[in-house]
Amino acid sequence: MAKVEILLPSMGEGIIEATLTKWLVKEGDKVEEDQSLAEIATDKVDSEIPSPQDGIIDQLLFNEDDVPKVGDTIAILRTEGEGQGEEEKPDEKETKKEATTTDDDQEQAKQEPIEEKSTESEKTDSQESDGKTLGSRTPKGKFLSPLVRSIAEKENIQAQELDQIRGSGNTGRITKKDVINYLNTRTSSGVQPSDQPAETQQTKTTEAAKPLVSNDQLYGSGDYEIIKMDRMRKLIANHMVQSKQISPHVTSFVEADVTNMVNWRNKHKSQFLERENTKLTFTPLFIEATVKALKDFPNINVSVDGDHIILKKNINIGMATALPSGNLIVPVIKNADKLNLSGLASNVNDLANRARDNKLKPEEIQGGTFTVTNFGTFRNITGTPIINQPQAAILGIGSIDKKPAVIETSEGDAIAIRHIMILSLAYDHRVIDGALGGMFLKRIADYLEDFDPKRNI
Repeated sequence: MAKVEILLPSMGEGIIEATLTKWLVKEGDKVEEDQSLAEIATDKVDSEIPSPQDGIIDQLLFNEDDVPKVGDTIAILRTEGEGQGEEEKPDEKETKKEATTTDDDQEQAKQEPIEEKSTESEKTDSQESDGKTLGSRTPKGKFLSPLVRSIAEKENIQAQELDQIRGSGNTGRITKKDVINYLNTRTSSGVQPSDQPAETQQTKTTEAAKPLVSNDQLYGSGDYEIIKMDRMRKLIANHMVQSKQISPHVTSFVEADVTNMVNWRNKHKSQFLERENTKLTFTPLFIEATVKALKDFPNINVSVDGDHIILKKNINIGMATALPSGNLIVPVIKNADKLNLSGLASNVNDLANRARDNKLKPEEIQGGTFTVTNFGTFRNITGTPIINQPQAAILGIGSIDKKPAVIETSEGDAIAIRHIMILSLAYDHRVIDGALGGMFLKRIADYLEDFDPKRNI
């Protein structure tokens, strides 16, 4: 009899957890391969988890409304025969997790092992800990994974110190990142580990954990309201901070006269809607020009892995979409270079509508190679967007406004009313220099300015 772990699968870029909204099976139920076991939901997509093979549900490790991390084991399936799913001994599992979980990417993807209810052995382990030898739990009962214990012992962090760390994991569990952040704070504050009594050490730990500003500075003296970030906003916040830490951002700007494109679109939008049964907005026209420019400058369509540049052969355009909640999501138009204007318009409208209704599939928010974000929707003339990792650049589209401009005519220069906009390009200066970024941005503007006013729809 073998046991197979059912894991919470990856559901898109930036998603590290999901809410288990409903179990569709009970412990002891017989299930068939591909049978749905549970319903899960994120702030981006809803989905179901299928059974990888026939078997019997041995354990359900999470309750409904719990929030497991991607890679967490949520259930155990008991199957006939032996194989890769055969259950490992607890000691082997612990050693394996400690040996294989070695970097930040694995930490983010898998996080720490699931926190379980305290067993008698864990209580004993905790009670036997004297503050120097770490058990599986701290004196106050906080769960410590093998990885966290290993780091703490290596850095001489005592159990009493770990009790003062506020865990960011599920149910307040202390993660590898929490320990590293604590070490950085302790080092910068000059607080070093010692064999002093716990009360003295606790005082030093509390001092080291003080924020950079006081509560008076943070909250002010007037009335205020505290609003807790939802999961999606926390994910966005982390993603943006990480992007700034990873990529040295440079932003270039260019002005474009899009009068011909605006007039053409205004002339044909009704006919386009009648024929294609979808609206013709400006977005597919911007994406069309961007795709052409990416073909001309393929070194923009890249990602970075250490000292290697990954040149993407497919052109998959992510389009930042504002949600009614105030959050943001980036559905992806796959192989945008193979679509005509009708195909682009259909994809843009379909993905945007389903994004706002929270009906996107996980694969529809993955695999982007370049992102477009439209500030003009909110009447913003321009902006400095943050790169959507692991991409290397993002295009910002400002509002289209009527402005007086100097134009060349057969009779000389003249001032006329034109439709003018500003495009901005933020790019990763590790791999995209100013010349390449500037030429690419200008090429997009050229395609928009040279729009054929006699083009057929």
